[in-house]
Amino acid sequence: MAEVDFASLKLEDTLVSFSDGILVITINRAKQFNTFGQKLIQELIQLFSLADKDDRVRVVILTADPKAPAYCAGADISGGWDSIANNPKSKNNAAAHRDEGGQVAMAIYHCRKITIAAVNGSAAGVGVTGLQLPFDFRFVWSGAKISLPFVRRGIAPEATSAYLLPRLIGHSKAAAIFLSGGTFKADSPVIKDLYFASYPSREEVLPAALAFAKELAVNASQPSITYAKGLLHHPGDSVEESHLYDSRIIKMLSASRDAKEGAMAFMKRREPKFQDTNSENLNLDFYPWWSTTDVKPKL
Repeated sequence: MAEVDFASLKLEDTLVSFSDGILVITINRAKQFNTFGQKLIQELIQLFSLADKDDRVRVVILTADPKAPAYCAGADISGGWDSIANNPKSKNNAAAHRDEGGQVAMAIYHCRKITIAAVNGSAAGVGVTGLQLPFDFRFVWSGAKISLPFVRRGIAPEATSAYLLPRLIGHSKAAAIFLSGGTFKADSPVIKDLYFASYPSREEVLPAALAFAKELAVNASQPSITYAKGLLHHPGDSVEESHLYDSRIIKMLSASRDAKEGAMAFMKRREPKFQDTNSENLNLDFYPWWSTTDVKPKL
């Protein structure tokens, strides 16, 4: 794909910066407590799709202004749930409804680049389910309040969270969070395992995530990341099936430029200079090896 001029994109609810292979997306709705609005939904789906296809992008970070009232305060429910209940596309057909938080979560989850959520404020609802769970890494302010209050609002978990959260922290802790509808500090024993690292001040979160991203942007091969994420998300239904997939992948990668460069850099104790990209070096006769569920509504 042609390189994206991220600076020229017409965005309203997000700010973007791109440097050294790292795309930083900042939620730009501080006056609305960074709530999950329609423009934000559209822009996040667009940005993660573009990042996935642009070979220059190695890492994507999502964050908020540390001075904002929240990382993301969830959905705006000042009008109740009417926007869902009265959606003309699915008003009389619940089976046709497609949760917008889930659409964002899948765009992030399907992105083949390293993704990092730099959670430098409190978060509720979709601010956790859609804007944290689908990421590869989550950095957090230890003082953040994390709330998944769905059962206390008369609804149920959304944004693919019932699939993701138990796989990330275990069924028992996920059940405790979902069924209590409680609010937890980020360093609570119930939820702290969701996070890769935590920091005592909000201002420390993004710089730490950026430093980590810069190290990975240099030291991780792009196709290796793509195949590794594929194996994590789609390992097969048995240890034997997983063995067949990873055996084939390591055989293909062993002859690649990046594999040779990685071994040479290790032997010479220097940083690698990886050149392989997803657009040029993935084996598209094999990847993806899984089938996907069609989520388009049947009209």
